[in-house]
Amino acid sequence: MELTAPKKVVVFDYGFGNVRSAERALARAGAEVEITRDFDKAMNADGLLVPGVGAFAACMKGLKDARGDWIIGRRLSGGRPVMGICVGMQILFARGIEHGVEAEGLDEWPGTVEPLQADIVPHMGWNTVEAPADSRLFSGLDAEARFYFVHSYAVHDWSLEVGNPALRAPLVTWSTHGKPFVAAVENGPLWATQFHPEKSGDAGAQLLTNWIGTL
Repeated sequence: MELTAPKKVVVFDYGFGNVRSAERALARAGAEVEITRDFDKAMNADGLLVPGVGAFAACMKGLKDARGDWIIGRRLSGGRPVMGICVGMQILFARGIEHGVEAEGLDEWPGTVEPLQADIVPHMGWNTVEAPADSRLFSGLDAEARFYFVHSYAVHDWSLEVGNPALRAPLVTWSTHGKPFVAAVENGPLWATQFHPEKSGDAGAQLLTNWIGTL
């Protein structure tokens, strides 16, 4: 019986993200993992994971300085999987507003990352999500599964419409802290989560296993 080689995943190291915890979680889920900003390795990996911690504008600058914006764009244009986590998800939207300052994102999806509309901010701790029934990202996880969030900003409105009925519309998962916000998106080769699967125990491990299984 021939053994299948593990999928190769690059955790993109652009200076903003918990790269070591992401590395350990992906390895636990069965991937062969490397932390790097090397252009060729990031382009040629089976999957590219883009973490993110900190301010939207600073993360965008760090990503561009490392040519991450170009790498993500090239991978997606070729249908090659990319996954964003936390601010690594937020920068995939058109723009972010922090402390009244607007910064441009990668504009893979329309929408604005803005302050959470809740009595208690940041949203820090465990929360449930509402995933679509046909989600592959949350396959095998029940509605009571909880994920770990640490954030003060989010996207509250999803406005992307798919005009061509032959194309599959993105699957959007929601959570609520004060007002509902986007907790995850599955859009062709581009997936992302606002929460930290690498800090979400068995539920997070199952989610990462699901992603790796699509690579």
